Amino acid sequence: MAETAERSEPIGRVDTEYNASQLQLLEGLEPVRRRPAMFIGDNGIKGLHHLVEELVANSVDEALAGRCTEINVVVHPDKSVTVTDDGYGIPVDTHEETGLNGLELVMTRLHAGGKFGGGAYKVSGGLHGVGLSCVNALSEWTEATIRRDGFIWRQRFERGPSVTPLEKLGKTREKGTSIRFRPDPIIFEKIEFHADLLTNRLRELAFLNKGLKITFEDERTGRAEEFCYKGGIVQFVEHLNRNKEPVVPSKPVYFIRTRDDIEVEIALQYNSSYQENILTYANNINTTEGGTHLSGFKTALTRVLNQYARKAGLLKEKEPNLGGDDVREGLTAVVSVKLPQPQFESQTKIKLNNPEAEGTVNSVVGEGLATFLEEHPGDARKVIDKSLTAFRAREAARKAADAIKRQNILDNSALPGKLADCSEKDPAKCELFIVEGESAGGSAKGGRNPRFQAILPLRGKPLNVEKARMDRALDNNEISALITCIGTGIAKSVFLPADAEDEENGNGNGANGHSNGDGVSRFDYKKLRYQRIILMTDADVDGAHIRTLLLTFLFRYMAPLVERGHVYIAKAPLYKLTAGRTTEYAWSDEERDQKLKALQRRNVSVSRFKGLGEMDPEELRVTTMDPEQRTILQVEMEDAVKADEIFTVLMGDKVEPRKDFIEKHAKEVEQLDV
Repeated sequence: MAETAERSEPIGRVDTEYNASQLQLLEGLEPVRRRPAMFIGDNGIKGLHHLVEELVANSVDEALAGRCTEINVVVHPDKSVTVTDDGYGIPVDTHEETGLNGLELVMTRLHAGGKFGGGAYKVSGGLHGVGLSCVNALSEWTEATIRRDGFIWRQRFERGPSVTPLEKLGKTREKGTSIRFRPDPIIFEKIEFHADLLTNRLRELAFLNKGLKITFEDERTGRAEEFCYKGGIVQFVEHLNRNKEPVVPSKPVYFIRTRDDIEVEIALQYNSSYQENILTYANNINTTEGGTHLSGFKTALTRVLNQYARKAGLLKEKEPNLGGDDVREGLTAVVSVKLPQPQFESQTKIKLNNPEAEGTVNSVVGEGLATFLEEHPGDARKVIDKSLTAFRAREAARKAADAIKRQNILDNSALPGKLADCSEKDPAKCELFIVEGESAGGSAKGGRNPRFQAILPLRGKPLNVEKARMDRALDNNEISALITCIGTGIAKSVFLPADAEDEENGNGNGANGHSNGDGVSRFDYKKLRYQRIILMTDADVDGAHIRTLLLTFLFRYMAPLVERGHVYIAKAPLYKLTAGRTTEYAWSDEERDQKLKALQRRNVSVSRFKGLGEMDPEELRVTTMDPEQRTILQVEMEDAVKADEIFTVLMGDKVEPRKDFIEKHAKEVEQLDV
């Protein structure tokens, strides 16, 4: 890792005069092109797909205003995308103040649109009014076709400015807007739209907007899908629970209320798993870091269930209240609010900050849930019993966590004995290799750079935490060793990052901490001991299983590390090719064949590594551990909801969904060792 160069001049020294001539004024859409991350998050895969989401969000706003019933998204072979709706169409008449037609105004000016006044849109999910102009600014070209007032209009733009006048193409009885754009390769690292990412978001929007029809077509592959759900978020919860064991109640609890101009829509249902899955939305935007609406929901849920448990005699007077984690174990819920003036923490809108939303959601959920419990005592009893069982397990987990914390008090002196730690004290320069077995651990210890590379050998397969409560997970030796070595503690909530607040209590933990709110543990990002956590397992079925078990643990208990890009998978070679004094390594059958051909010798010895333990330390260093020569894959979590579903399918109790998944994806496996 490169070190910061030392300064050769005093920090306070200034060589040039600072005056008005040095100030830059960025006009039009130039700020977007200069700093795209400020508007779409990044210029990678997420930012690329965010462009499509912004156009779809504009169309959904039309639907919320009662002017749109269908949205179509098409991915073209030329790397362009078209989003079409049957709304009223963007106005094309002349704007008095600027002299521009309405289409050119919203395409070329930031904060121009019908969402800033009080009439056109009461609720909007657009990106602070800059969504359409952002897409235009970050595209090589954009073509807008408007059907409005009996005519078809078209205008083309390139990297922001218009390159053609607004053209009237002919008459039509249809209404709507169609935007086709091709992202600018100057801006984006790679232009490749992922159909699964797009369809997951489109399906989500169809769930959130009952009865809205959204279609998707991928002209590259011929894939076509249609999403329309008359059951709305009730069907959404059923969809999220489809691969999980029996649920309570049999039909999700659902209520919708509008209070103080805020519409609150809730659907929830319990399953037999040990994870909570609460998805929150504000004006159809997935607020992945929660916010005030999540706070209100959690507070009401905990309060109402405790009140009911005491009233029904299920919780005795001297017994402590059920905690937030207790009442949310196995809960799947969708919390959707729609409000006129949403306030988000940043341009990318991942956390809602409206203080009034907390009180409104708290009130609505309190009333709705209390009514359901009174009317369904049988289901209420099952929920309380499940929560009480979770409470007892949490107490056992707290004791296990306390033991781990006591071990950490003495810093490195309490680290697991099998850990071969590194000497470097700066975590930003350190790596932890997690390997299977003492044999591979021995080779790894011999091949590492002890200055910055640590080795943790595992004995046997780790516990499948998908099927175990937290108390059992923390009692497992291998899981306990992982937690101690990594140093951060655990964050049980999958969808909350390291800097999330304790939503239930409304108490923030600073920029780097996350408390589970139950005293069991606290995820503290500042205590991370290694910049990279590298899973180094054998390239066979057992190695893949161990890797999946480790990923399941990291996703369920240390999700912030995955979200922040600290988790990697090492790629060890499958083959060693030796011809005289020449040695080559191959990571696939195809690469082996290519290198055999390149060597052009008869006496080439080819050996296959059955495991990392068969490699000597020097081979492992050169091929898998040396930062200058190795290949490691960063584990990314592009879609937390999809990741949750996959881990449930692969590691959960139900066999049939796992069988279907394997059959569907078997052809995509590059290497299968049987």
